Amino acid sequence: MPAPLRDSAVPKHEQLRAILMQKCTRELQPGDLMTSERNLMQDYGVSRITVREAIGQLVNEGYLVRVRGKGTFVAHRPVQSRLHLASFTEEMRALGHQPTTLVLVAEEGEAPEATARALRLPQGARAYHVRRLRLADDEPVSVDDAWLNPELLPGLISHDLTGSIYRTTADRYGRPIERAVQTVDARGAEAGVAALLGVKKGAPVLHFDRVSFSSEVPIEHTHSWYRADRYQVQMEVGQRAQVTA
Repeated sequence: MPAPLRDSAVPKHEQLRAILMQKCTRELQPGDLMTSERNLMQDYGVSRITVREAIGQLVNEGYLVRVRGKGTFVAHRPVQSRLHLASFTEEMRALGHQPTTLVLVAEEGEAPEATARALRLPQGARAYHVRRLRLADDEPVSVDDAWLNPELLPGLISHDLTGSIYRTTADRYGRPIERAVQTVDARGAEAGVAALLGVKKGAPVLHFDRVSFSSEVPIEHTHSWYRADRYQVQMEVGQRAQVTA
């Protein structure tokens, strides 16, 4: 049972913050309702100011979220990705998450004009189209819409596409993905993407436009939409080396 907090060198709001952090990360699940301010005051023998200070810190840090008229809930912690070349499956596992994939489309069709240019195919050429919903710990994170060169990857869509396509291209076709060129921008989610990601139409998403290469040969052209509240991109920026005469 909770016990009143005692005076010590550690301020009471910091003591309470540590207790609530334990609840957020060990006892409760994302979306669970946190104990009310009134009950926290009674359980730990502290003032409303102390409770609000502790909760406010956790809200600012992204562990809790306040919903007006409903209470304070455990937040969905965003997946934090370093900007590097890796498949979604490999990346999520490396970050300690359990990845799963739902294959929505796996077919051969006429490549869009921009995709044909990216993959160096003639206009009107056919390509493999693979659209997937990617989840981490059973929560939707992204929608990936990929087009791949069928001449380089014959029969690809007959394989299991719920794992890493990059692993498949390397192991089955001897074409490892070695580099990629991508752009990232912020967009409002279109209706179809919003429904798959479980957000409202127009909600902010991160959009990735990526062309992946094996050696110097383009293999894949992908558009991906990531939930901005569940995915963060971390990158290290350094100064280019300067050459002096």
